[in-house]
Amino acid sequence: MLMQTHEARLAALREELKRRDLTGFVVPICDEHMSEYVGDYAQRLEWLTGFGGSAGTAVVMQQPAAIFTDGRYTVQVRDQVDGKLYDYVGVADTKPHEWIAKNAEEGDRIGYDAWLHTADWVKQAGAAAKKAGAEMVAMDDNPIDAIWPDQPPRSDAKLAVHDDALAGESSDSKRQKMAEELRKGNVDAAVIAALDSVAWVFNIRGGDVSNTPVPLSFALLHGDGTAELFVAPEKMTPDVQTHLGNQVSVRRYDELAEQLGKLGGKKVAVDPERSVSAISQALEKGGAEIVAMRDPSILPKAMKNAVEQQGTRDAHIRDGAALTRFLRWCSEELVKGGQDELSAAAKLRSFREETGALKDLSFRTISATGPHGALPHYSVDEDSNIPIEEGHLYLVDSGGQYLDGTTDVTRVIAVGEPTEEMRRRYTQVLKGHIALAVARFPEGTSGAQLDALARAPLWADGVDYAHGTGHGVGSYLAVHEGPQRISKASGPQAGTDEPLKAGMILSNEPGYYKPGEFGIRIENLVLVQKAEIDGGEGTYFEFENLTWAPLEPKLIDLALLTPQEQQWVNRYHRDVQAKIGPLLEGGDLAWLGKVCAPL
Repeated sequence: MLMQTHEARLAALREELKRRDLTGFVVPICDEHMSEYVGDYAQRLEWLTGFGGSAGTAVVMQQPAAIFTDGRYTVQVRDQVDGKLYDYVGVADTKPHEWIAKNAEEGDRIGYDAWLHTADWVKQAGAAAKKAGAEMVAMDDNPIDAIWPDQPPRSDAKLAVHDDALAGESSDSKRQKMAEELRKGNVDAAVIAALDSVAWVFNIRGGDVSNTPVPLSFALLHGDGTAELFVAPEKMTPDVQTHLGNQVSVRRYDELAEQLGKLGGKKVAVDPERSVSAISQALEKGGAEIVAMRDPSILPKAMKNAVEQQGTRDAHIRDGAALTRFLRWCSEELVKGGQDELSAAAKLRSFREETGALKDLSFRTISATGPHGALPHYSVDEDSNIPIEEGHLYLVDSGGQYLDGTTDVTRVIAVGEPTEEMRRRYTQVLKGHIALAVARFPEGTSGAQLDALARAPLWADGVDYAHGTGHGVGSYLAVHEGPQRISKASGPQAGTDEPLKAGMILSNEPGYYKPGEFGIRIENLVLVQKAEIDGGEGTYFEFENLTWAPLEPKLIDLALLTPQEQQWVNRYHRDVQAKIGPLLEGGDLAWLGKVCAPL
């Protein structure tokens, strides 16, 4: 019999914990690869609590229980999770291990799944529990799996070859370069756990995670360039086997720990940010020496080669034409009424599908009108869906996965006539977007050093936004890709200390959000390129714009733009027409000409 209520599921978990001689358990949104987006089988937190966000953790004791989210989900968690069952805790105020230190009691045994937490987290939580006289206990299996009767199985989607003509470099070449880095560091092997890293290294793709074309797999790269790929055998195909060649051994997905246990006496690199504790535990048990080292694929994956750069340009032009057709549809249909957040998102998907090249969305579309627009990471469903009405703003943040590139773009549409406040805020966001778009910066500059450029026009009015300004983007891979980032957050864990390098793709997405009323975000993707400056001293970089779709003229207050900013908008719109105009016809092409007319 299925447990239909979250209260029943919580009670069942507590009974299961008693059976295992545990007094508590930690439930993160995570999988064995520390992925941002996880397969349905790993959505344990959502099943247990009802919370559908992409980041969060619950700690369940026999009494009490708490759910931890960041500022993006302050409203959503209260809508989806019963406050009678869980205390709402903001991670900015109290982190899960700090809550454990305050709430655990002498003798408590708090379980955790070692395949869902990093080794650093285990150390933190262990120290916190010890303060209270409690202990953290690694579980051989996850107790939620024991009480989840209709838990989806792991995906059995087949692997696919990502052709070298799209990747721009063979897997063998990538592995040899990475192996050379291992040898320089006097390291015998490296564990590669992040799904997009495995996909990139071997030039393979998969269908195991919604919106991200990756296979559930691990890899072990050796210092001579050979490798072992750990993947469910039913996912393999003859084409993939041939593509991998005889330098790659294929083993079962669940054999990883066993193989790691055979590396006694070897120096093995493990990325502490991207590898779960179970990996370190298996290596330690087998007698290997663990070397904390960043996944050697992370930086080369971020620095797109010439083929990947051209691929993303092509993908963005194709995607921009589809988005422009949608924006025209919005301009004509939304003011009539009868449309809602779900119907609009479906319409946008249909335009992308009509390109004939769409493989998937790159993330679940943020289709948000009115007060929902003020929730930066709002996710519409049947329960939250509302009509799009005249007098409101409609914000749509969306993207597509194409074989040659990954897109991510946000536009805002004024349904009817906007207020002066809407126009002022939109124009301030646009000014920040332009400031970042035209920035030139010396080699070694990090995202944290550029972030203030996008915020300054808003700061001048005493307002700000609570999210980062830019994230890395993959090449037919993850829409959120490290290590580069643009944000005012600082420190190694924030990712904003990473110097920006040629070939990196980032988003440029300042915003403004008025709770309960509206939200604004303008997002384009940009490519870091070397800047050719006459008389320049040293190496400088600048951004090449990748995203091509018109802005909302009704929301631009000309009085707030400098002449140079007006020129940027006019030049951008000229380029939009030149690049995507050839893919449009009839009414779509005529509308593009009108909306891109000089300011």
